[in-house]
Amino acid sequence: MIRDTSAQDRLVEVKPNRKRQLLFAGIGLAVLATLAFALPTAMRLFSADASVSASRLSFATVERGLFVRDIAAEGKVVAAVSPTMYATSGGAVTVKVHAGDTVKKGQVLAVIDSPELTNKLLQEESNADAMEVEYQRAQIEARKQRSSLQKAYDNALIDQQAAERDLARNEKAFKLGAVSGMDVDRAKDTLQKARLTTQHAKSDLGMDNASLNFDIKSKKLAHERQVLLVKDLQRQVDDLNVKSPVDGQVGQLFIAERATVAKDAKLLSVIDLSALEVEMQVPESFARDLAIGMNGEITGNGHTWKGIVSAISPEVVNGEVAARLRFDGSTPKQLRQNQRLSVRILLDKRDNVLTVQRGSFVDESGGNFAYVVHDGIAEKKPIRVGASSIDKVEILDGLKEGDRIVISGTDNFKDAAKVAISD
Repeated sequence: MIRDTSAQDRLVEVKPNRKRQLLFAGIGLAVLATLAFALPTAMRLFSADASVSASRLSFATVERGLFVRDIAAEGKVVAAVSPTMYATSGGAVTVKVHAGDTVKKGQVLAVIDSPELTNKLLQEESNADAMEVEYQRAQIEARKQRSSLQKAYDNALIDQQAAERDLARNEKAFKLGAVSGMDVDRAKDTLQKARLTTQHAKSDLGMDNASLNFDIKSKKLAHERQVLLVKDLQRQVDDLNVKSPVDGQVGQLFIAERATVAKDAKLLSVIDLSALEVEMQVPESFARDLAIGMNGEITGNGHTWKGIVSAISPEVVNGEVAARLRFDGSTPKQLRQNQRLSVRILLDKRDNVLTVQRGSFVDESGGNFAYVVHDGIAEKKPIRVGASSIDKVEILDGLKEGDRIVISGTDNFKDAAKVAISD
């Protein structure tokens, strides 16, 4: 019989390992803590409709304080008065100045040689002289004819008076029986004829006098009309000497020396350096708030000047509107045409206003909602925005001071109600 090893076996008592127990307990606690920390996050992730990395977003906090609406842009110096000279008549042009020359008001800048216009002036002056002679001749002829008519009328009156006296003598002699009744009747007929002759002579004098006056007036008006034509031609000839309308500087020459140009061709421009303005381009969204007379600031060359909005273009070009500011006071002497300056126009200034940094969320949502971030979740909430400045937006409703919102990158949310923000 083979003996087993049972007699050799003995019970060994295993003592508990304290270090291992502590290790397992620590691991268990760490797992529980991790689960406790991750569980709310996991629950938030499960409750969100999407997840977007925070690196693709921009955030800002809603604040309450001073709100300043202004427009800041770069402008350039332009001349408020910059007339362009045009050719009043066709011809060869002799330019008397060069670009950049300083000129005075009334100084001749260019001369246009127009033989056609000069000859026409001489012809019309000759016609005016001839009409003046005709007018004077008509006056002389009228005086002569009036004298002749007056003479006929005076002779008719004398003949009438003689006939009256002759009738009176015949009637007296007839009573005395010295003459026959036939002689009295003949004297009466003679008196009647004399009276008719006087009456017609008086009528002719009046009618011919009116006719003569009309003829004189007609020739006078024709002469005066011709004189006006001569004056107009003289003005056109004088305008062949192109003169500067302002004190300033020659800007640009549009023609070459001794060039032959047509009527109304551009010749040159003059810049009035005593009346400079600053032109700027304003975004269309801000242009509707601009108004003539608004105050602004113009900065450049280490100086700051006060300005006033003087003009706003009614036309939108490439989403921008041109506006001009004039200097409030005298024009700075150190400025030059087309020089670049910084411009700022104050539109509105208020205190204790709820605002947030401006971002693309205003345009993307139309200012109707924003995503408020809390515990890693961006939740879509309806809002109402007010005025906007270059860097801030006024919040009228839907947000409170201290709220943190997504101001750009919300196009990644795909209009989700809740979005998890991952690191």
